[in-house]
Amino acid sequence: MATSTQPNTLSSDVEIEGSIRFQTDLFIDGKVKGEIISPGNLTLGEHAEIHGEIKTKSIVVQGNAQANITVEDRCELKAGSILTGDLKSARLIIEDGATFLGKSEVTPKGARKPGSIPSAAPEKGK
Repeated sequence: MATSTQPNTLSSDVEIEGSIRFQTDLFIDGKVKGEIISPGNLTLGEHAEIHGEIKTKSIVVQGNAQANITVEDRCELKAGSILTGDLKSARLIIEDGATFLGKSEVTPKGARKPGSIPSAAPEKGK
């Protein structure tokens, strides 16, 4: 069975209200009201209008998202995109011309968790 290298696509004339779950890659250029959950990669096209919660491995935003976003790896906000909501990510890239209204929590993988005890530094003179 041949596998496709192109992501699954929801075109600009598609409107969905409810939950979307996928496994690999998804490109959304339409309207979604609800949650989007996946261990894969999500791209929101320039015509995308998203209202809800997003939890994925990574995301590229080119359109408009009014959503709280949690990604395991990387969030990229392209020029002309608008993100209104809170964001949790290991990496964040914001291009000039992107709009982000909300709070961000950027914690690189392997970073010290809040409340963990850092390794003791050697005392001077000993």
